[in-house]
Amino acid sequence: MIMYIILAVVVLLIIWIIASYNKLIRGKNRVDEALSTMDVYLKKRFDLIPNLVDTVREYARHESETLENVVAARNASDKTENMAERAQFENDIDRSLRNIWALSENYPELKANANFIDLQEQLQQVEEDIANARKYYNAVVRNYNNDIMMIPTNIIAGVCHFEKAKLYEVGDEERENVKVNFK
Repeated sequence: MIMYIILAVVVLLIIWIIASYNKLIRGKNRVDEALSTMDVYLKKRFDLIPNLVDTVREYARHESETLENVVAARNASDKTENMAERAQFENDIDRSLRNIWALSENYPELKANANFIDLQEQLQQVEEDIANARKYYNAVVRNYNNDIMMIPTNIIAGVCHFEKAKLYEVGDEERENVKVNFK
């Protein structure tokens, strides 16, 4: 009789280990999927940026520094695998794009250009998609990190060397108050 109880406990322990390990694997795969989804939207934005820069360049030839910053940030972000570096480059792109929108205010004929308007609308849609992908990524990372840190799955996570995933965070510039100046 005791042998059956011990066997049942061992079987339940094995089932729990397998279920916990599989839960951690599912969480890790969701984190990877969420990051990949965000990359798809970032790639779409990267593809739109050269067209936007070319359109703006025609109207604002002397504003080359703003345009070069956008292209440089885009190229740097595309080459990094490190999540912290990627987040920094993405923040640089966001800041540069805001500069382009501000730049367009100085050129009424640019604001009226059909290509510019279309690109601006496409980028706004992509930016919304990126924001949603970032929210989804952070939610998935939160759940995964909770599983890694909470008892009892933290035991399996420690034994199997599961690492915490990094949340996507905005830069300090993004947290500053926006200054509105009415002239």
